[in-house]
Amino acid sequence: MKLYVLTENTASDKFIAEHGLSYYIEYDVNVLFDTGHSDVFLKNSKKLGIHVDQADAVVLSHGHWDHGDGLRYISNKKLICHPDVFQKRYRKGGKENIGLELSFNELKSKFDILYTRLPFEVSENIIFLGEVPRLNSFESKTTSFALENNTDDFIPDDSGLVIKLEKEIIIISGCAHSGICNMIEYSKKITGIQKIRAVIGGFHLKYNDHQTQETINFLKKQDIKDLYPSHCTELPALCAFYNEFKIKHLKAGMILNF
Repeated sequence: MKLYVLTENTASDKFIAEHGLSYYIEYDVNVLFDTGHSDVFLKNSKKLGIHVDQADAVVLSHGHWDHGDGLRYISNKKLICHPDVFQKRYRKGGKENIGLELSFNELKSKFDILYTRLPFEVSENIIFLGEVPRLNSFESKTTSFALENNTDDFIPDDSGLVIKLEKEIIIISGCAHSGICNMIEYSKKITGIQKIRAVIGGFHLKYNDHQTQETINFLKKQDIKDLYPSHCTELPALCAFYNEFKIKHLKAGMILNF
């Protein structure tokens, strides 16, 4: 399996960065996971020699602009997502929609949309998680987001992928608003595989605080070979992860081989 980092917050070499996330996965099928918020993922894919139009499916991790507005630049694909990705959403106290720029009807005219709250097999070895149960005591307990009616938005559509590698799994998140530990536990449950090869993507941790320390304690018990917290994982949390796990900084243009 190969994972190509098409969009990340940090650039490398001659690749472009933006605040966003997009990965291209080559395995038993080809999957475009998120698209960032512009055409940066397409520009970087060309430099990597990746033909995004050959993707068998596009998977959207959740309905935020920095993960899905790049959908404006592609079409004619199966789009797999949670049904709540199409809502207008805002930062509390803000007036700018931070949801997707394209409406459901506009996206429906461009894509064959498959939305589900339940896990969905993209292929024999790649599973879209659907709605992730939030069971632990330290994740997803507060939110800085609100819906159009001013109610709290805990991003119930937040999801990811679990990829089976024989007797191991790889978990890929967009932002982990549902909690990266919740996502790991759910991935183990639906696959029946306990051994974790890697966890990759946004962990949505901002500070070296109680949640970050609880996350580190949880991950230490999992015996994970490779951790790649990125995108919305900010510097204080990244430093805490580096001190504990000696993580590598994920950058646009990188290729991960498993």
